Amino acid sequence: MTPRELVVEVVRLRRGPDLLALPSYMTTGSAGMDLLADIGADVVLPPGERQLVPTGIALAIPAGFEGQVRPRSGLALRHGLTLLNSPGTIDADYRGEVQVLLANLGSEPARVRRGDRIAQLVIAPVTHVTWRETETLPPSERGPGGFGSTDAERGSAAVGTPRARERARAITPEPHAPACGDGGPGAAEERRPRSGRAPHGPPES
Repeated sequence: MTPRELVVEVVRLRRGPDLLALPSYMTTGSAGMDLLADIGADVVLPPGERQLVPTGIALAIPAGFEGQVRPRSGLALRHGLTLLNSPGTIDADYRGEVQVLLANLGSEPARVRRGDRIAQLVIAPVTHVTWRETETLPPSERGPGGFGSTDAERGSAAVGTPRARERARAITPEPHAPACGDGGPGAAEERRPRSGRAPHGPPES
């Protein structure tokens, strides 16, 4: 199965004897095309700094699609270079120059030279939604559980859904049964933890 082909109009914004290639796929299975740095002089990014780097092209992406500008994994691994707004979005009606907001998260200065591959461009379909306002939402297994709600850690504040509470109960030990059946004071102390809360830690063997 071959990838779908889409025709995208592109304009070179700067011409000269050292003309850069247009973005291209490095392999037949690549999802992104490499964007090149169209700069006249090297750019050096100190650690913790950011820089908007031009690519020298403008696009006319067809309606119903967008351009996603993503970091290159090799630059991130070797030099700590990534994109602050990742992925950056190129809207179909944008006609300005494609620029890459590079940031140096490494510990050493990073140098960007003319023609360096600094980011990836992925062209992807876009879906527009129509809102339908309602009083309630249909139920789901997860419900309103947010950050950390699927961790199932005992004592987590996120244990708010029926399934999460069931998992939490399954890993919470029950208080020990009384040592004798006469219901005396010793048995009451066994049943009621001194802290007033369920005991923590794994059950005793």
